[in-house]
Amino acid sequence: MSYYQNIFTQTQVRGPAEAGVPLPKGDSPRDGGAFFSYWMGKIGNAQIGPIYLGFLGSMSLLFGFIWFEIVGLTMWSQVGWDPVQYVRQLFWLGVGPPAESYGLSLFVPWNEGGAWIASSFCLLLSVLLWWARTYTRAKALGLGTHVAWAFASAIWLFLVLGLLRPLFMGSWAEAVPYGIFPHLDWTNNFSIRYGNFFYNPFHCFSIVFLFGSTLLFAMHGATILAVGRYGGDRELEQITDRGTAGERAGLFWRWVMGFNASMESIHRWAWWFAVLTTLTGGIGVLITGTLVDNWTEWAIRHNYFPQ
Repeated sequence: MSYYQNIFTQTQVRGPAEAGVPLPKGDSPRDGGAFFSYWMGKIGNAQIGPIYLGFLGSMSLLFGFIWFEIVGLTMWSQVGWDPVQYVRQLFWLGVGPPAESYGLSLFVPWNEGGAWIASSFCLLLSVLLWWARTYTRAKALGLGTHVAWAFASAIWLFLVLGLLRPLFMGSWAEAVPYGIFPHLDWTNNFSIRYGNFFYNPFHCFSIVFLFGSTLLFAMHGATILAVGRYGGDRELEQITDRGTAGERAGLFWRWVMGFNASMESIHRWAWWFAVLTTLTGGIGVLITGTLVDNWTEWAIRHNYFPQ
């Protein structure tokens, strides 16, 4: 198959679809065939498919769909099943957890938090099944499991927000509601309630790694595009046998910054920055309300913030 190089390449070449490496014995076949998209070819590889779902992927999508339906239909019922009002008020609609008086009870009236519990259970299963799919696919194809463990870092923050911290606090009411503005309101109120979340050092670490990872990925992506005409997109070859693309990229960053990562190490830098974003963020949320009740007072007490 011919590969589309980068956004500077004006020609899209069509060839036989790439089916991928052979699947291990006993695996079910990939679902569907492959086709080409002109518009996808404008920004990258034009081939779409084939797709492998298997049992784990299929079950993950099933539970994810149930979660979506429960949340969506519950929001729709809040406007009397009026489709016009549903569209108009969609950003303000939400499905919240049970009130604090229910504690950690799993049997709550549907419209008083039961919908949130049921949908959250489906979402949890969907996410964990998708993680298992990511891990098992990597092992089956002979890959490293870096993607699965990076995904696990994001799942850690997800679990802290919707499961672990509410368990430690003794109430589902501490969890995040579903919905756009309800979610944003929860974030704002969470910071105010615990004395300005910005003084949480783990939140500071999380923001550093968030902005740092976006910077590293932007720098690397732009560099690969810049040396794409020299084969820079064939990064594995440039790692094992550095050619003119890797040499030019390294020289550019030495000139600009006095330092450059290698074609391999830049991915490790970016991977760790991205993983540490959600890892430190989850720690910061988990200790809020459980170990620290007011972050401003904590910051003053530890000379982190002037009195």
